[in-house]
Amino acid sequence: MTVTPAPIAVGVLALQGGVAEHLALLRRAAALLLSAPSQPLATLAFTFTEVRTAPQLARCDALIIPGGESTTMAIVAQRLGLLDPLRDFVKTQQKPTWGTCAGLVLLSARASATKQGGQQLIGGLDVAVQRNRYGTQLQSFVAELSLPFLQDEGGEGGAPPFRGVFIRAPVVEEVDVAPSSEEEGALDGEGGQTGLTGTKEKEMKKKGKGPPVEVLGVYRGRDADGAEMEDIVAVRQGNVFGTSFHPELTDDVRIHVWWLRQVVDALRHGELVVGGV
Repeated sequence: MTVTPAPIAVGVLALQGGVAEHLALLRRAAALLLSAPSQPLATLAFTFTEVRTAPQLARCDALIIPGGESTTMAIVAQRLGLLDPLRDFVKTQQKPTWGTCAGLVLLSARASATKQGGQQLIGGLDVAVQRNRYGTQLQSFVAELSLPFLQDEGGEGGAPPFRGVFIRAPVVEEVDVAPSSEEEGALDGEGGQTGLTGTKEKEMKKKGKGPPVEVLGVYRGRDADGAEMEDIVAVRQGNVFGTSFHPELTDDVRIHVWWLRQVVDALRHGELVVGGV
């Protein structure tokens, strides 16, 4: 008798932002992943759903927190009674979670350039982020990024650059940091290398048992004064992944395919309980 595994339930937090865009790319990514001849995933299935309530979140095996306005999203989540369930999902249950732009801010341990009074954070990434690093909506831009973690998605020719869409984007200022006493949402972690070059290479240690923060992407450009920039725009720590830019606003499905692979891999290693049970 053949036992059909339960579908892997992936949610997109639907309080604001590019929810429909993420869902569309997730469906495309799943179709590519399940049809790949080199991947023994034919027996797997995915479901994708919008998440607005704690019961909906509890049924998810993995979650995307999309872009939007992080302060507004935190306020709405608090009013809906979602902040503590989100913290439990990310930090206690340690389910795969990906935050884009505002989602990265919410998943950080600390955020600077916040509105007066600060904002609530979910945590999960031992990083400090700077909100709106590149200015207002008018300063939005698209840049080609070299993302080595996509090498396996690039075929024999390797991974071509990824077109990163930056809209009032945050960047990671520091990695492996402790949370401030006023902000909630840090996951204890142990330090690691940023992988940056030159004077921006840092290693900050703190007590804890969590994995190190991995730097997966850096934007190298020039600011308005012509000075070189080397900004961290993609990070991963254990079950949590964050990007400063918006992959969902492109037609490039590679990051969504890569992330779904991470979810499946967590399942296979017993780090993920399917069905939210």
